[in-house]
Amino acid sequence: MKIAVIGTGYVGLVTGTCFAESGNEVTCIDKDARKIQTLEQGQLPIYEPGLEELVKRNRREERLRFTTDLPSGIGPAQLVFIAVGTPQSADGSADLSTVWAVSDAIAAHVNGPKVVIIKSTVPVGTNRAVAERLAKAEHAVDVASNPEFLKEGAAIEDCMKPDRVVVGVRRPEVGEVLRELYAPFLRTERPFLVMSPESAEMTKYAANAMLATKISYINEMANLCERMGADVNDVRRGIGHDARIGFQFLFPGAGYGGSCFPKDIRALISMSQQLDVRAPIMEAVDQVNEAQKQVLVRKIKGHYGDGLRGKTLAVWGLAFKPRTDDIREAPALALIDALLAEGVRLRVHDPEAMPNVKAIYGDKLVYCDRPYGALEGAHGLAIVTEWQEFRNPDFEVMRRLLQERVIFDGRNLYEPHVPVGYGFTYHSIGRKSGVP
Repeated sequence: MKIAVIGTGYVGLVTGTCFAESGNEVTCIDKDARKIQTLEQGQLPIYEPGLEELVKRNRREERLRFTTDLPSGIGPAQLVFIAVGTPQSADGSADLSTVWAVSDAIAAHVNGPKVVIIKSTVPVGTNRAVAERLAKAEHAVDVASNPEFLKEGAAIEDCMKPDRVVVGVRRPEVGEVLRELYAPFLRTERPFLVMSPESAEMTKYAANAMLATKISYINEMANLCERMGADVNDVRRGIGHDARIGFQFLFPGAGYGGSCFPKDIRALISMSQQLDVRAPIMEAVDQVNEAQKQVLVRKIKGHYGDGLRGKTLAVWGLAFKPRTDDIREAPALALIDALLAEGVRLRVHDPEAMPNVKAIYGDKLVYCDRPYGALEGAHGLAIVTEWQEFRNPDFEVMRRLLQERVIFDGRNLYEPHVPVGYGFTYHSIGRKSGVP
């Protein structure tokens, strides 16, 4: 098939590249000329494992191209995907200005019958509104909804081996076209679910809301465990083996971040408020998460007391999760802001996210190329992102580099007796602090 994907952000670039990898001819379109130039040079504006190799191969085999020219990009396409950003507005709702602009541009330049598919995360009712705008076009245009369920750090796998594909259509024939497109990705009998556009739009929000709820739930349990003398890791195992609950997203930590969960929870709250329907669970999920981003701050202040100002602390992990350079809503940023306000000097390390953090903080932080380099001269270490390379450090080296042997572990990477055995005071989430 000939496909156009409008938007070369995280969703658009991954989706377009995976469609090209399955044999389609894909044109990715973006108004950002600098981003398009970067992609044409074989470089990526984001970090996602495995994506760079796929982009280069499909460009080389001429199945994938990039352009800023929307009319020429959508001209030969049978399917046009809208994958632009829908950032959070000041009131918590999704900002759809780019979706509207793209819809109007498609309507002005469409040159024949097409199917426009909304891949962006959009409030319920957006499909209908886009269809009304496209009804002004000279040619017939169907509008479908096809929410994405990509996990940053595992997006290629999620795109090419999805748990399910959800499409919202108003005509069965459109559903069959999309079924044909996704057939190479569904050979393991994963379901292709056809529903109304409104149900598809809601499915995206409901899925992210459930996952975010599990995270806030286990974080709330962790905070209770810590005060009651229980170990949240034992509790997590005790409930996770219940098949009705499971282990996914039941890992306590310093809160969730990223481009999806915070924004989508708040958009769901905003939608409910507009309809005068209360959503107290969603409100609580967001409140718990915002409070959880301060958990390491509280532990650090509790440990150092009045002696915190002037200290130097190392921070391992800046991205909101491992295997990405995305720092949107990252708990590490909340920690950095709080510690800088307390007069703490910070030495930071992250395998991928440091350029994005430096763009925000400039010379307020010391950026270290290696994890151990961040420890030199520091009075303690805070771990905020669970990168694999942090899981088995050399504690003997760490104790020599740190001025004070104290670790604040926001991801429970270690069994407490291990760092304690090397003379560290060890603070984690939902467990008693370990003291040598």
